[in-house]
Amino acid sequence: MNEALPLRSRAEATTANLAALLARAEQLAAAVMPGGHGRRRAGHGDDFWQYRAVQPGDTLRMVDWRRSARSDAQFVRQKEWQISQSVFFWVDRARSMQFSSAPDLPQKMDRAQLVSLAIAILLSRGGEQIGLCGENLPPRAGPKQLARFADFLMHLKPEDYAAPQFETIKNNAFCVCVSDFLGDIETVEKTVLKASAKGARGVCLQILDPAEESFPFRGRTVFDSVGGTIQHDTLQAADLSARYLERLAERKARLEHLCHQTGWTFSTHHTNTPAQSAAMWLYKMIEGPR
Repeated sequence: MNEALPLRSRAEATTANLAALLARAEQLAAAVMPGGHGRRRAGHGDDFWQYRAVQPGDTLRMVDWRRSARSDAQFVRQKEWQISQSVFFWVDRARSMQFSSAPDLPQKMDRAQLVSLAIAILLSRGGEQIGLCGENLPPRAGPKQLARFADFLMHLKPEDYAAPQFETIKNNAFCVCVSDFLGDIETVEKTVLKASAKGARGVCLQILDPAEESFPFRGRTVFDSVGGTIQHDTLQAADLSARYLERLAERKARLEHLCHQTGWTFSTHHTNTPAQSAAMWLYKMIEGPR
């Protein structure tokens, strides 16, 4: 009986943390799209969406003559897109994502979980199919899928660094990578190129702690990876600053080139800035035409 108490306490703590994450993600989703019910896009469906002016390439059959008769211009009646899309998330939960340089800053993982879940909530409201790569969670729609998505996000990984996994994506899917991208860059490049070869489009959102961007370290410093597998001791940390910043800039340049090459989009978000800025950027990128 006594042995069961710690297990029960851990289970209760995990449940409480999940509930808190869901509540924060709901608030963030509401900030990104107040009162929204998911994306609305033009496409093949039965529900009226809007009228728009005739554009080059439109045929006479597309013109709504009743609406056009009320003005000097011609209009097309657009219907709302009703085919659900598959959005594959890969959210880095390796140990490097547990880093935070100050007590008042969130861990990179916390920010990645929060932003990803908020976007998943908005997509789910719009009837989109969401899935989580690296887990047994293929894309589906509905509240049960969203609950499983949130639960899987709480499962941490044992390795220090991780790379995207998109082996199970469908052709012409949309991929969302959220990571610090501080692991093996060549693996990231190969994975994204393979996904692009399947017709997938996507975004790479890099999340960094401000200390990782500025390298404020001076004097005697011992650098440890979060998992403790890598350690470097230096007497003059300032001497490493220029080389570190150069390598970070090179890594960002490679990620930007990769996304440009594949038609994906890349952006960097820092944990000392509001989560809403990252969520709004990410939602806008997914919302855009595919």
